[in-house]
This record gives sequence, structure tokens and C-alpha cells, in this order.
Amino acid sequence: MFKLVCYLRQNAKKLSVWLSMSLFFCSSTAFAKQPNILFILSDDAGYHDFGFHGSQTMKTPNLDMLAEQGILFKQAYVSAAVCGPSRAGILTGQYQQKFGYEENNVPGYMSESGTTGDDMGLPLDLKILPEYLKEQGYQTALIGKWHQGNADRFHPTKRGFDYFYGFRGGARSYYEFNEKNKTSRDEDYLEQGFKNYKESKDYLTKALADSTIEFIEDNQNKPFFAFLSFTAVHTPMEAIPEDLAQFPDLSGKRKTLAAMTLAMDREIGRVLSKLDQLGLADNTIVVYTNDNGGPSDTNASNNAPFSGTKANHYEGGIRVPFILRWPNLKTDLKTYNSPIITLDLLPTFVHAAGGNVGNNQALDGVNLIPYLEGKKSPPAHQRLYWKKENRGAIRDGDWKLLRFPDRPAELYQIAEDPAEQNNLAYQYPEKVKALYKALFDWELTLERPLWQLKREFEGKAMQRIDSYRQPPVLD
Repeated sequence: MFKLVCYLRQNAKKLSVWLSMSLFFCSSTAFAKQPNILFILSDDAGYHDFGFHGSQTMKTPNLDMLAEQGILFKQAYVSAAVCGPSRAGILTGQYQQKFGYEENNVPGYMSESGTTGDDMGLPLDLKILPEYLKEQGYQTALIGKWHQGNADRFHPTKRGFDYFYGFRGGARSYYEFNEKNKTSRDEDYLEQGFKNYKESKDYLTKALADSTIEFIEDNQNKPFFAFLSFTAVHTPMEAIPEDLAQFPDLSGKRKTLAAMTLAMDREIGRVLSKLDQLGLADNTIVVYTNDNGGPSDTNASNNAPFSGTKANHYEGGIRVPFILRWPNLKTDLKTYNSPIITLDLLPTFVHAAGGNVGNNQALDGVNLIPYLEGKKSPPAHQRLYWKKENRGAIRDGDWKLLRFPDRPAELYQIAEDPAEQNNLAYQYPEKVKALYKALFDWELTLERPLWQLKREFEGKAMQRIDSYRQPPVLD
């Protein structure tokens, strides 16, 4: 014992160095097991408007390569057919109607009853995605569109994001606000951090990619969560002249949309190249998806092979492109054909980061990793739900029921009729009755809407539905 004590005293410095190195090595090894997460969300893109979905018009080589390298999801849904509520679902992992966030944007063309103006926003008592990831040691960033409340108390930096470069509202110009290009709304201006307004002279899509690259470079030695929230391809229809020149055979909004899509794809390519340059790609989960179906009337987007558009519950309004690339995932899948919903992103990301949300009964999303690795059999969801005021929809297996305020409910067999052209409601009245009741039973669990759209806009929504009941032609 005496010899051991003498040895320890004589070699204390060496032992201390060895112990420190061992702890560092163990810590670094554990750290490396946590994947970085890059989540890319585009805005108002049409389902068909990508090379990986068969478009012969749009040029999306970087996203096409990402689809080749990862898993392409064939039946990915959003929880709302418009921007703000869809993003609220992603951030919370819950159907947003459960906490009164009806399928209406904040702020918007609201009635004067209920919450209005800057009092509208993602409720502050909800724990959201970046807060879960910060508990696992992640650095978190939101770059781009927020659209979850304009008031200071709703600000991203007060909701778990360490870094923010973007704007608080739902859409803005793609060019710098200055004397020639003016806005009167504070929520339109680009902020870096909190109330540090910093407009960029670059085209907005490039400015957001630049900020994402800067965040990745600054945090390459830590696990990070970067949420790149593009405004592309949302209106206003503004494109770079050089990109417009790439589409001489197109005209009007379709030409501008193609140029805006090309710019977005190019910037995504730059961000992905930065992961490669820094040696981070193998340990980074990359997810690309879109926030809702394309609004064909405002930006000439194409939702083929589906009927419907943004703001309604036909497949064209709620089914979205979805790619996941994670080289360390133990799977050989190239496509995933069962329904998922963007509510699944929160539990999937948190589980991958080493966290556990298994006991959180409020969550409606599920961890997709066991399904992708073949440890659980699909479907991850037997039923999916949508609701906007009087309108609603439910998918149960391959059956889908849509409810309207001004006409009878419609019933479709989605596997056989994804374009929803063959209404089976009169052939299967008992199925209609059962699904109608199931949708209502779900609605009984929801909170009353905190705000509502002026009723006149529901009438316009029904007119839009009638205008886009036929699926568009593939291009």
C-alpha cells in the first residue's frame, strides 16, 4: 500500500494528464454520436415542381442529388394547408388545433372576435423543438421566416433559438428594403439576433443560405440544429435576371417560379457543399420538405398528380415533397411509401439527438427511426386529421373523407385514386358515417380557436376548391 501511495504521488501529474485525455476522448466520442441536424423548409412549392418528382421544367439538381443520396417519402403530409399553422405543428409535434392555433395565419385577415393583431402567436406555455434539442447540448438557429407571432415575447430567441437571422412575418421582398424598396411593417425587416435590424444587399434566398453557412462554420465542433426556413417560392414573385434567362421557353409567373426555384436549389447546394467541406456530412441529418401545397393561382405552382392547392385538404394542399438523408441511419431504403406527417420531425430529431419524448402524451408525432430501420412495421399513423373551421378531413388507412360547409362529404380511396376524382361516398355510406364520426370525435379533443378568419374568406376558399378540382398536367 505504501509503495502504491508513493507511486501515485510521484506520477500524479502524468496520471492527471492521462485522466483528462481519457475523459476528453470519452466526451468527444459521445459528442460525435450526436448528429448535427439541418432542416430545410421551403414555402409554397408545388408537389411536382422538382426533378425528383418528375418535372421536366424545373431545374433542381442539388435536391435531386439529395433525393438520390437519401430516402424519398412518397406520402408525406403537413398538419395544415397554410404556412403558419403548418410550422406551429412542426415546432410542437402536435396538431396545432389542440392549443387553439386554427388553420389561419398570424396575423391575417381576422375577425374582430378572439385574439387579434400582435397578441396572436405560438402560445408561450408550449415547449418547442429547439428547447428539446438545447437540453441535449445543441446549438440552435432559425434562419429565415418565423411567422409565429410578431410581438417581442414570441421572438425566436425567446423560444429556444440561440441564433436568429430572418424576419418575423410571413412574407417579404427578396430584395433589400431601402429608399427605393419600402415597407411600413417592422415584421418585414431582417433581424440578426433580437431587434438588431440588418438588411442584406443580396437576394434574400442567398442571404439566408450565407447565414446558415456562417452558423455551421461557427458551430462545426458542437452538435447543432440549423433550421433554414426559406421564403422561396412564396410571393412576391421576384427572381434574379440571370436565373430568368435560364427558362426562355416559359413566361409569366411560371417563368419567375422556375427562376426562384433554381435560386433556392443552388443555395441549398452551397449549404450541403459546406457540410462536405467541413467533413460533417456523414454525421448530419438533412431533411428537406415544404410547408404546404402550392398556391397555383398566385405563383403558378404545379401540384400534379394531385388536385387541390394550398389552403384546402385535397392531396394537392397537404401532401408535400420530403427527403431525409442520414448516412449513419441503418437502412437500405431509398423510398418510404407509408404515410408520415411533419409532426413526426420533433420526436425523430429529439430521439436522434439522444433525448426521449416517449412519455409526452401531448405529442401527436412519432419517432420515424424504428420504421426506417425496419424495427417497427408501418404504418406509423393509422389516422391523420386536418381541420379549418367547418372544413375537415380524415385519412384512415387508405380511406380519406373530406367534410365541407356547403356540400356533402366526399370519400376517396387514396391508394387507387390519389387525384381524388372518384367520389365513393354514395357507394359506401357506412364508411362515410364511421369516418365522419371519427373526425368529430377527434375534434372534441381540440381547443376552441384562439382566432378566426373573416367568414368571407371561407367563401373564397370554396371557390378556389372548385377552380382546382382537376389535377394539373405533368410538365
